[in-house]
Amino acid sequence: MEEETSVSAEVLQAYVVEYAIAIAGVAIILVVGFWAAGMISRLAGKTMVKTGKVDAMLANFLSTLVRYAIIAVAVIAALDQFGVETTSFVAIIGAAGLAIGLALQGTLSNLAAGVMILIFRPFKQGQFIEAGGISGTIDDVSLFVTELHTADNIQILVPNGQLWNTAIRNYSHHPTRRLDLMLGIGYGDDIGKAIEALREMAQTEDRVLKDPAPMIAVANLGESSVDLTIRLWCTAGDYWGLKWDFQRAMKEKMDEIGVEIPFPQRSVHMIQEAAE
Repeated sequence: MEEETSVSAEVLQAYVVEYAIAIAGVAIILVVGFWAAGMISRLAGKTMVKTGKVDAMLANFLSTLVRYAIIAVAVIAALDQFGVETTSFVAIIGAAGLAIGLALQGTLSNLAAGVMILIFRPFKQGQFIEAGGISGTIDDVSLFVTELHTADNIQILVPNGQLWNTAIRNYSHHPTRRLDLMLGIGYGDDIGKAIEALREMAQTEDRVLKDPAPMIAVANLGESSVDLTIRLWCTAGDYWGLKWDFQRAMKEKMDEIGVEIPFPQRSVHMIQEAAE
C-alpha cells in the first residue's frame, strides 16, 4: 500500500514538474513574443520612414501589421508548447474568422478601405482635404478610421469606408492654388481704371505668382454692378492670408481712386391719390 502511495506521489510530482515547465515555457514565449513584436514593429516603422520612400501613415500601418503578425505567431507557438494541436486550432480560427467576417462586414469594409487608402495614398499626413461633407487636416490613418482635425482644432474620426467611397478634394496636393475673387463696381465708374488699379495691386503683392499671370476681366453685368473677376495664383500655404488681405486692399484701393462698390438698392415711389 505504501509502495502504491509512493508511486502515485512520484507520478503526480512528475506531472506537476512537466506542466510547470510547460507553463514556464509558455510564459517565456509570450513575454518574448510581445516584447519582440513591439521592438520589431517600432524598428520597422522607423526604418521605413528613414528610407524616404514610405510616408509616416503607411509606415505606421505596416508596423502595426508586423506587430500583430508576430503576436499571432507567439500565441500559436505557446499553444503548441502546451500540447495543443495547432493545426486544428488554425482551422478553428479560420472558421471563426469567417463567421466574424460575416457579422462584421461594415467593419471589415473599413479595414479594406484603409488598406486601399494606404496603397494608393490619395492624401498624406498633414494635408487638408474635404470628403463626404467633412473637411480637415489629416493626422493619421489606422486600420479602421482616419483621424483629422478641423481648422478650429476639433478632432474628427472618419470610418475609412466613408472616405474611400466618396470624392476626395485634396487642397494640399499641388504646391500652388488659384484664388478667385469677385468685385462689383458701379455702372457709372471707369472699368479700365478699376482693372488697371487691380492689376497694379496684383503685381506689387509678393504672394501673387507671376506665372501663371494674374487675370482680371469683366465677368458679369449684374443688376446693380459691373462684376469683375480677379484670378490670382499663389502657393497653397499663402492662400487664406492672401485672400483676406487682398479683399481688404481692394476695398481701400477703390475708395482711394474714387470707384464705387455698389450694394443692392431699391427705389420706392409713393403715389398719392388726389383727394376727392
